[in-house]
Amino acid sequence: MAYVDGFVLPVPADRVEDYRKLARKAGKIWLEYGALEYVECVADDVQPGKRTSFPQAVKLKPGEVVVFAWIRFRSRAHRDRVNARVMADPRLSSLDPATLPFDGKRMFWGGFKPIVQF
Repeated sequence: MAYVDGFVLPVPADRVEDYRKLARKAGKIWLEYGALEYVECVADDVQPGKRTSFPQAVKLKPGEVVVFAWIRFRSRAHRDRVNARVMADPRLSSLDPATLPFDGKRMFWGGFKPIVQF
């Protein structure tokens, strides 16, 4: 069974195209280093909840959208090896957090072991 890194973040609606360009670049790098799949999705039907929701989780502000994404790997060990290489790659490690098309302080992520997979 595979291993999945998932992440959720807010992106200003007027910077979605900038984010898409960055995501395409990042996805190619993750795949180059061995990730099995790289998917980024922009919210299309996400409502604020009474207790919790995607918008609440990222403290969504007016004019922002939620991005939900995942990267699939062979195993957690494979994920750790791939991510170490990706984070050291100058194409991404040289990015300035102040100019990114999203607020990384409101991004959250984690690694997951699938329990059902078809």
